[in-house]
Amino acid sequence: MEACKRFYSVRYIRLPDLLTDLAIARGEGTIKKLLAQYQKVNLLILDEWMLVSLRESEARDLLEITHSRHKRASTIFCSQFAPAGWHAKIGETTLADAILDRIVYDSYTIEIHCDGDEPSMREVYGIKE
Repeated sequence: MEACKRFYSVRYIRLPDLLTDLAIARGEGTIKKLLAQYQKVNLLILDEWMLVSLRESEARDLLEITHSRHKRASTIFCSQFAPAGWHAKIGETTLADAILDRIVYDSYTIEIHCDGDEPSMREVYGIKE
């Protein structure tokens, strides 16, 4: 919200939705146009990061996005998994190394731990019925 208040361009998308959009764009021949849109935004927020394991084509597309944004724009990766487990979720070792090199080494990690007895953030801050 703070980035929006300061007039930065912001894009929020769930990783599964991004992967679907990229697959469709690749099939339609508009992949370069879509990748350029993700490169231009000042802040990209990727939710549900590494929720499921990736296929090689998906990992290649993510490498294109992370590479084009590396040291040029900010990206927030929201995940239920610790960064140590991302490598295995990406799959192919060389692609995983390349993606994580562009993410992990120039980043800040903020971990939120919840006790099983505490209500989730969605329960506390979500829309009340």
